[in-house]
Amino acid sequence: MRRVLLVGHCAADTASLQRILGTHFSVRVDSAATLGETLAIARQTPVDLVLVNRILDQDGSLGLDVIREWVSTSELAATPVMLISNFESAQQEAIAAGARPGFGKQRLHAPETLELLRLFLESPSSRTDSRSAE
Repeated sequence: MRRVLLVGHCAADTASLQRILGTHFSVRVDSAATLGETLAIARQTPVDLVLVNRILDQDGSLGLDVIREWVSTSELAATPVMLISNFESAQQEAIAAGARPGFGKQRLHAPETLELLRLFLESPSSRTDSRSAE
């Protein structure tokens, strides 16, 4: 089972993300409110994907700061991190900081968003199996 860490999302967005992830993937979803909590969780138990809100709900800090810290931390840098934002400029900043291309909440249910998540949340064999079953 893959693990996803949601960072800085409000309760409603966390529930939406958990629902879509749980519906389409075999994942365990954990949440963190701050940068410190994010790093503590990731150091305790490995995660497969990190989805960071543009502005962290609890303290108003920038998700971009979480991304920069994540990719600059050697034991975490190999784990993909994405920004969740509807703003293309924010997505470009995140990619420049080392994030993988992310998506906005408005596109959460879009087929291309699910395909993007599938790259990180399904093993190569299950991607092949699901496509051959179509």
